[in-house]
Parts: sequence; C-alpha cells; structure tokens
Amino acid sequence: MSGHSKWSTIKRKKGKTDAARGKIFTKLIKEITVASRGGGGDPGSNPRLRTAILAGKSQNMPQDNIKRAILKGTGEIPGVVYEEHTYEGYGPAGVAIFVECLTDNKQRTVAEVRHILSKYGGNLGENGCVSFIFQRQGEIQVSAEGVNEDELTDAALEAGADDLRDDGEVFAVITPHSELHTVRDTLEGRGYKIESAELVMNPNTTVTLNESQAMSFLKTFDALEECDDVQKVWANFDISDEVMSKLSAV
Repeated sequence: MSGHSKWSTIKRKKGKTDAARGKIFTKLIKEITVASRGGGGDPGSNPRLRTAILAGKSQNMPQDNIKRAILKGTGEIPGVVYEEHTYEGYGPAGVAIFVECLTDNKQRTVAEVRHILSKYGGNLGENGCVSFIFQRQGEIQVSAEGVNEDELTDAALEAGADDLRDDGEVFAVITPHSELHTVRDTLEGRGYKIESAELVMNPNTTVTLNESQAMSFLKTFDALEECDDVQKVWANFDISDEVMSKLSAV
C-alpha cells in the first residue's frame, strides 16, 4: 500500500472534525463549480461533474449546496471564477509532490505553496519536473464489509479495471482514467457499496521514508492540504507498516 493510501486510512479512522469537514465542503464546492463551468450542469453528459457530485455525496454534502455550486458554474447565479493550476516540487527526503489547485488569485497560491514547501525543507520546481513520475488513473473505494476479495477482483476486472488493492476497511479498485464511471456503475449495479470514486495520480516509483523523514514529510503534506487554494496533493512516498503504526498512535 502506498504511503498516501496509508495516511488517508489513518485520517479516516481518526475521523473528521467539523472544521475539517467545512474545509472539505469548500474544496468540493469549488470542484463542482469549475466542472459545471467547463462541461455544463448535466452530470449525465459531464463526467467530471458527476465525479465531483459523487464526492460531495460521499461526504454527506447537502443537495442544496451541490445545486448552488452547479448554478454558479453555469453562470445562472453569480460566483467567484476559479482557475486551475498545478504545481510540482520536492518535499523532505526528495519526495516528489504534485499539487492541484483551484484559485481566484494565482500569485497568492504559488506563494503559499512555495512557502509551505520551503518551510519543511522542500522546494517548488518547474512544471514537468515530477509529473512524469505519476500516472492518472481512476480509483474506486469499495467497502470491504462482507466482501469476498476474489469475487470483487473478478467483477472489477470484467468491468474493465486494471487492479485491486486491499486497504483494510476498503478495497481500492484501480481503473484506466477513462473507465472510472463504467467500472463504478458496474460494481454498484452488482450490489457493492461504493465509498468514493475519483481520478488520482498514482506514482510509478516511490521513496521509502524512515520515522523522522515520515514525520517531517507528513507535516508538509498536511500543511498543503490545509491550504484553501489546494484541492489535492499527490506524492510518491512510502512508509513501512512498522513506522506507520507508530505515527498512527501519535
């Protein structure tokens, strides 16, 4: 299991505070708005919007919030216009970092990302310096409760998935990015409980961190995720189960 997946699992087990949930809602509303602006307000013909709405529903976002975000995106009600930007760089121990942002002020965003990376011993690089390390794929998280792994694997592969990973409380079904919704709909139709479905950046190679490196890097990771303009952070770190268990106890 990649370090990114392990850390996500730990945070899921710890639970989300109300403040954190509010920040998640803000990021999801931005994504729904931008998706609507770029591809229209009909999720049936706009895969990106459909993914964003599913993500919102997985976080129990109220339907009214989703509707307002769509209307802002289509211009039916006024709202802030966000632009998409990505930033690439390195964190502690040379971990590659790919940051996806939605912002109404590019200068503010790049300054904040640069500051965070520098603060924790990393640095902001040029576009393209680490993106080649990652592969855009779909990832569907299926509740593991009562699920036979072999049966799920067969169903996922038949639907067009590439792989399946056991993440403990969930199984992560990995798909080509273009097949995310097809595989998701097929699995849901066969009775599997879908926790989430999203496009991810999976690393082709990873950097294994010791305990001190992991603690330093995860501070960087969390600081980036806390940034209002940052939507998602991807990194090619890996952490052993022994180190991860120590960190989860902190």
